[in-house]
Amino acid sequence: MTEARGQNRRAEAVRELTARLGHAFARPDLLEIALTHASVGEGAERDARGRPYAHNQRQEFLGDRVLGLLVAERLMRDLPDADEGEMSSRLHALVDKAACARAAERLGVGPAMRLSGGEAKQGGRRREGVLGDAMEAVLAAVYLDGGLDAARAVFERAWAEELAAPAPRGVSNPKSALQEWSLARGRGLPGYRVVQRTGTDHAPTFTVEVAVSGVEPLTAQGRSRQEAEKAAAVALLSREGVI
Repeated sequence: MTEARGQNRRAEAVRELTARLGHAFARPDLLEIALTHASVGEGAERDARGRPYAHNQRQEFLGDRVLGLLVAERLMRDLPDADEGEMSSRLHALVDKAACARAAERLGVGPAMRLSGGEAKQGGRRREGVLGDAMEAVLAAVYLDGGLDAARAVFERAWAEELAAPAPRGVSNPKSALQEWSLARGRGLPGYRVVQRTGTDHAPTFTVEVAVSGVEPLTAQGRSRQEAEKAAAVALLSREGVI
């Protein structure tokens, strides 16, 4: 009975998510895949035919590229006088895991996700990395189902608050900026270390911690170690009020 109630709640959450997306899926299976976490898809659970569920990592891979294109397209339109460095900084802020997770929260992606029991108990429906990956996969599902115009419409809706927010002060080379800031205060060189690597070989996610003497370390994520290090540098500079 408890399992049936959980399935009913999730089905309602999927319907509400679909309404918020504003896209009627010709192939609803694409949305189901986008909402299926790897903890379910890797054989932990099976569908009615006894087959492992398809999970969302491949769609996440595609969605990341679709999102990057849509953001770059929007920035070209909105910032006609910006140079490449300024646009790159703004793009990074709009495509990072935190921005994707916030978009997912606004749409209600978490309650609609299919997670393994263990992942759900560990708070997966609220975890930034899980939500951010799912949001990218959902965007890919819309793109595969309805094309770029449909994906653009969802992006404009889901990222409306992010796009309306004031652009953060950017730096063209955040790691160099952090190094200069740290050395100027006698704190030595920043240190970076990979604390986690998740995802598949073709679509990995790196979590990197940056540490500066006398400052609380923090972590950030990226598609490569270099991207994660840059994201961590930006986050630390932002937290310390440098940018």
